[in-house]
Amino acid sequence: MSEPFLIGDCMTGGYGRDGPDILRQCTISIDSGEIAVIVGPNGAGKSTALKAMVGMIDLHEGRVWLNGEDITRLPPEERVVRGMGFVPQTNNIFTSMTVEENLEMGAYIRNDDINSTMEQVYELFPVLKQKRRQIAGQLSGGQRQQVAVGRALMTDPKVLMLDEPTAGVSPIVVSELFDRITEIAQTGLPVLMAEQNARESLAIADKGYVLVQGGNAHTGTGKLLLEDEEVRQSFLGG
Repeated sequence: MSEPFLIGDCMTGGYGRDGPDILRQCTISIDSGEIAVIVGPNGAGKSTALKAMVGMIDLHEGRVWLNGEDITRLPPEERVVRGMGFVPQTNNIFTSMTVEENLEMGAYIRNDDINSTMEQVYELFPVLKQKRRQIAGQLSGGQRQQVAVGRALMTDPKVLMLDEPTAGVSPIVVSELFDRITEIAQTGLPVLMAEQNARESLAIADKGYVLVQGGNAHTGTGKLLLEDEEVRQSFLGG
């Protein structure tokens, strides 16, 4: 059996070398073309697990592998070069720049022609093409998230990682964003996200991880987790 494309294996760690462990033997993996979601109650370590894989927190134990390479000790910028496209929950766009300038900034690590990727982003998010000359800070919350995702796609990533992509947006926009995320995964690009909208995200997930107190509580397909009585009662409101 082949190894997962991306895996954070038995991750234990937190913020700062001397800080308390937020993750405790947490394992998250994703294969090409999959959507994997990390859900759980507030404070469970969802975003921390994602940040650990991106290299933004210190691991005291465990390893992170990307496409067969051990990247545990690489800084975040090197992980981006190797194919991690990461969208943080906040401060994820340049509000004083136009939409198109934001997308161009996303391609800073590339030396090739970015025009075809730009067109792909505009096909995925048509409203961004309409507003490409508009200052990004003037956009709605949902449109800003589209800019943030589009900017990550401009790096031509091998895996897309999203930290709470639907935080603070309307239910209609949540549905639209999940539709676009599904389209992205259908191109073969794996998408890993930490999400507060557990029910909606599990509905589109090939794989789901329910974290509790920084550790794996439940793992399975999105469908199985949605049908699991304990998961439904404890985390999905019945």
